This record gives sequence, structure tokens and C-alpha cells, in this order.
Amino acid sequence: MLSIIIVFPKREDAENIRSLLVQNSFDVHAVCTTGAQAVSIANGLDGGIVISGYRMPDMLYREINNYLPKGFEMLLIASAARFEEVCGDSIMAVRMPLKARELLGTLHIMTQKLLQKERRKRAKPKKRSEEEKTIIEKAKLILMQRNNMSEEEAHRYLQKNSMDSGVNLIEMAEMVIRMF
Repeated sequence: MLSIIIVFPKREDAENIRSLLVQNSFDVHAVCTTGAQAVSIANGLDGGIVISGYRMPDMLYREINNYLPKGFEMLLIASAARFEEVCGDSIMAVRMPLKARELLGTLHIMTQKLLQKERRKRAKPKKRSEEEKTIIEKAKLILMQRNNMSEEEAHRYLQKNSMDSGVNLIEMAEMVIRMF
């Protein structure tokens, strides 16, 4: 389950954002007024989003973000002047005055991204058949003999060219075999 933590210096502001999110089917795990509270709560969770103001009584949003455990992302709500400071960071941001549609849209994008990451983490890599393993080994052997490559270099060569050309590794190995 994706956890949302809201942290603002004024509890009233945090509660207003919480109400908006709950009305729009988001599950808010906690509302905090200090960065330390938010980080402490996040440390007990598997991942999620921290929605934060620029400055808490104990730390700035960047410090909170630095202390967050892996699996958490931050959404900063900041004034236009502070907003420019965030551009290019790994932190998402929305400008004040806050527009509900903009906040909800950004939050929706962030939740989809985190859920996708979680699904990928749980998905097991596909096992190669013996035939596919043989094709890859044959292509590596050709590259090793013809180009004086180590096995690792040959494998990396196949992987890189596979990614660069947009074909899977097996197809790239088959192309190498056909060329020689």
C-alpha cells in the first residue's frame, strides 16, 4: 500500500490538504508539523510520498528528503520564488497558490510511477530456455574468437547493441551468428 505523509509547519494547512486528498480517494497515512516526525513515520513504512512545505520548524524540505528511506519520493508545495530553486531536482513540486487540480494531477502521476516501480520489483525475470542460452553462448564465442574479447566483453557487446538497436538479446545474438 502506498503511504502518503503530509508535513507542514501549520497543522491547519496540512489538515486542509489531507481533506482534499481524502475526498479524492487518496489514503493519507499521517499529518506532521516537523520534519523529524515525518522522517520517523516514513522509517516505519515501505514507501510512499511525502508532501511537504518549504520550511518546517526543525528543517528544510531538502533535509527531510535526504533523511527519507528508500522507496519514498517528495512533493514540495512552494511559493513561486522557492519553486525555481527546486527545478531539476529529483523532487516534484507544485506552486503556491495551490490549485487542487494541479496537486491531484501531480500526485496521481507520482503514485502511478511508484506503483510501477513496485510491480517491477516484484516481477521475476524471465528464465531463458536452453536453446536461447546456447544461441547467446555461440554468439559470445564468435565475438571472443574474431574480436579477441573476453566472455564478459562479448556479453556486454551483445547487451549494448541489443539496447541500442531496440531488439532483444536473443535476436542480437542470432544476428551475430548470421554475420559470421
